[in-house]
Amino acid sequence: MGNLRNRAGLVIFVIGLAIVAFLLGDIIQSGTPFWAKKQNEVGSVNGEAIDYIAFNQQVDQMSMMYQQQMGGMETPQIRSFAMQQVWNQFISQNLINGEIKKIGLTVGKNEFNELITGPNPSPQILQNFTNPQTGQFDRNFLNQVINEAKGGKSEIGGQWEALLENIRSQRLTEKYSNLLKNSVYVTALEVQDEYTAKNKLANFKYLLLDYSSVKDSEIKLTDADYKAYYDKHKNSFKNTEETRSVDYVLFDASPSAQDTASTLATIQQLKTELTNSTNDSLFATVNSDTKYPVAYIRKGQVSPALDSVLFNVPTGTTVGPFLSNGAYEIAKVISSKFSPDSVKASHILLNIAAEGGADKAKAKADSIRGLILKGENFASLAVEFSQDQGSKASGGDLGTFPRGQMVAPFEEAAFGGKPGDVVVVNSQFGVHIIRIEKQVGNSKIVKAAIVDKVIVAGKETTDAAYAKANEFFTEATSSNFAEVAQQKGLTVNKATRIQAMDNTLNGQDAPRELFRWIYEAKKNAVTDKIFETDHHFIVAKLSDINPKGIQPLESIKNDIELGVRNMVKARMLKEKLNNALNGASSIDQAAQKIGKSAVSVENIVLANPVIPGVALESTVVGTVFGLQPNKPSKAIEGAQGVYAVQVDNFVNPKELVDSERINQQKQILTSKEQRAWGAIYKALQDNADIDDNRIRFY
Repeated sequence: MGNLRNRAGLVIFVIGLAIVAFLLGDIIQSGTPFWAKKQNEVGSVNGEAIDYIAFNQQVDQMSMMYQQQMGGMETPQIRSFAMQQVWNQFISQNLINGEIKKIGLTVGKNEFNELITGPNPSPQILQNFTNPQTGQFDRNFLNQVINEAKGGKSEIGGQWEALLENIRSQRLTEKYSNLLKNSVYVTALEVQDEYTAKNKLANFKYLLLDYSSVKDSEIKLTDADYKAYYDKHKNSFKNTEETRSVDYVLFDASPSAQDTASTLATIQQLKTELTNSTNDSLFATVNSDTKYPVAYIRKGQVSPALDSVLFNVPTGTTVGPFLSNGAYEIAKVISSKFSPDSVKASHILLNIAAEGGADKAKAKADSIRGLILKGENFASLAVEFSQDQGSKASGGDLGTFPRGQMVAPFEEAAFGGKPGDVVVVNSQFGVHIIRIEKQVGNSKIVKAAIVDKVIVAGKETTDAAYAKANEFFTEATSSNFAEVAQQKGLTVNKATRIQAMDNTLNGQDAPRELFRWIYEAKKNAVTDKIFETDHHFIVAKLSDINPKGIQPLESIKNDIELGVRNMVKARMLKEKLNNALNGASSIDQAAQKIGKSAVSVENIVLANPVIPGVALESTVVGTVFGLQPNKPSKAIEGAQGVYAVQVDNFVNPKELVDSERINQQKQILTSKEQRAWGAIYKALQDNADIDDNRIRFY
C-alpha cells in the first residue's frame, strides 16, 4: 500500500500527459488549434460569433442590393454602409433572439401551419406567392412549391427552408414586440401633467448676468475646478466603444488651374474627333474615362448640363464641353425615338455554362418560351428553371423599372417589344426568357455617345505635394510633430473620438489603411508611411487612446474647458446676483442694484422651455413653474448665464373633458410605444458583451 501511495503521483502525472496528448492530437487532426479558433471571427454578441466568410457574403449581397437601388458600380461608401447594416443586423438578431430564448417564446405547430397555409398567411408568403399578372395570392403556386420542396429538389428545398426560418423568426420578433408594447401604459396623472406642461402659461420677469460679461482673463481655472465639473457630469463622458484621437497634416494634391486647362484642351480636341467619327460607339469606349454604355437614355439619366440639350438637338449633333462633378463632358446624338417610360416584366434566367454552352442554353430557352406560349404557368417555370435567386421565389417577377436599371440587351428587349410578348435575349448574365407584362408612358429617348475626361492632378502637381509631405514625414517625430509643422507653415488638424470603422477625418475622406494603423499603433506614434487619398497626402500622429467606459479626467480635460470656465464664472455671478437679491422685495429692485433692467416675457410653457431671444433654458423655466407669484427667486445657473426670475402670474388651461382626456391618453401611449422599442434595444445593447473585430478585416 505504501508503495502504491508513493507511485500515485507518478500515475496521475502520466494520466495527465495522456489526456494532454489526446487533446493535442485531436487539435492537430482538426487543423485548428484552440488559440486560433477566433482568428476568423468578425465579432460576437454575448458569445455568439460570426466568421469572416459568412459575414462578408452578407456584405456582398447587401452591397449588390444598394448598387441596384442606386445604380452604378460599388463605391467605398456603398461598401462601408452595407457592412455597417450587416453588422447592425447581426447585433440586433442576436440580442432579440437571446431575449426570446430567455423568456421561452415559441411558435406552435398549428400556429406555424396557419402562417404558411392558413386563410391569413404570413406577409412573406403573400409577397412571394402573389401572381404578378393578377396581383392576387396564388395558393396553387404555393402548394406546388411545397410539393417540390418535399420531393427532394435540393435547390428549391433550401430556399423554402430559408423562407420558413424567416417566417418563424419574424413571428417570434412580433410576439416579443407585442409583449413589450403591452407592458406600456399611461396613468391619469401623466395625462394631466402633460396637458398642463403644454397649456399652462407663465408670465414672468428675468434678470440675466451673461457668462460673456466676465472676461476669460479674469478667472484662473484650478485642478479642483476641473475635478468638480468632471464629477458632476461624469456619466456624460462614457465611451460605448474604444475611440482614438490623432493629430494630422494634410498636403493638398488637388488639380491645379493648369491641370484644369489641360483637361479642357484635351476634351475640345476630342469633340472635333467625335464630330468626324464614323464609329461613335468605339470612339466613346476608347476615349471616355467613365465608359458610359452607348445606349438609349431617358431624360434625367445624365448630368443636368447634358440633359438640358441632348433631347433638343438634331441627330448627328455633338454638344459640350460641359463641366460636371469634376469632369468635362461631350456627347454626340446618334439617334432618337419615342419609348415607354417604364416596363413591368418577369424573366427566367439560364446559366450558359450550366446548360453546356450558348447553343444548348438558347435551345432550352426557346423550348421554355414555347411552353409559355402554349399556356404553361410562367411563375412555376421560373421556380423550376431560373438561376436568378432574387426573382425566382416570386415567380420571376422583376416589378416595374425605368430605363437605366437593366443591362442593355435586356433593356432593349423589354422596352422595344409590346405587352404580352415573350422574348429570348442574351446578356453577360446568361440567356433570359422575358415576358413583358405592362408598359407605362411614352417619352423621347436618345442614343448618345458620351465622352468625359475627369480633371485629375498632373504629375507636376502630385510630385510637388508629395515632396512637401515627404519632407515633413522625414523630419517629424513623436516629440517634435507640432514644432516641425509650425516651422514649415503647416496646419496640424485634430480628429477626436475616431471609431474603428470610420472612413473620414473631420469629414475628409481617408483610406481604411490609415484607420487600421490608428488602431494598431501605440500612443504618440507617427505614421510609418505617407497615406494617400484622391486629393491629399496625410501624415498623422496618434495623440490619444480613449478606452471603452467612462473616460478619465485627463483624457477629456481639453474638451470640458469651456464648461469648467462657465462653471467658475457662474460661481462668481451667482454671488453677485444673490447679493443684489438679498433684501430686495422685487426683481426690479435687485436689477437696480447692479445697474440692469429686468426683462418681461409672456406665454411661456414648461413643454417648450425657451426664453425668447436668449436660449433653451430648461432649469430656469422649470424654476419659474415652481415659484409663487411676485416673489423673486435666488440665482439660477443656466446655459447662457446666471438668472433670477419673478413670476407675474400664471394662466391655467381649461379643464379636460373625458373625451379630450381619452384622446390625450391615446396620443401619449402611442408616443411611449414608439419610444419603448428603441429604449429597450439600447438597454440590451448597453448590457451586452459585444466584441467588434471588423477593423482586422476591413
